[in-house]
Amino acid sequence: MSRKKQEIKNEVIEYMKELGVYKEEFGNAIQVYVDMLHQYEKLTEEFEKSGYKVEEAYTNKAGATNMRKTPVFSALEKLRMDLVAYSNILCLNPKSIESINVEREKGSSLADVLKSLEK
Repeated sequence: MSRKKQEIKNEVIEYMKELGVYKEEFGNAIQVYVDMLHQYEKLTEEFEKSGYKVEEAYTNKAGATNMRKTPVFSALEKLRMDLVAYSNILCLNPKSIESINVEREKGSSLADVLKSLEK
């Protein structure tokens, strides 16, 4: 059963906060990502119910029968690519988090004192 959008949004924001990349100004991008993730979960359920049907037969104008990807499978493929792009934008995957410098929360007072002694 797919999760509710608010549940997904809370989880995404929590992950971003843990990684130190969350800013309120990212709200629109987060919402788009959440919407796509919700759609992906719903379509995955449909795909499972179809028995993971990837192709379906159709008849063209000339009367020949051909195969094409099912609409659900095609939508899942597109959403996967879009989700990867947005997870990069929001720094929610290992590759994107490596490429940024994030100011982490300050450590303990003892760590600060020890760090100042190194200088």
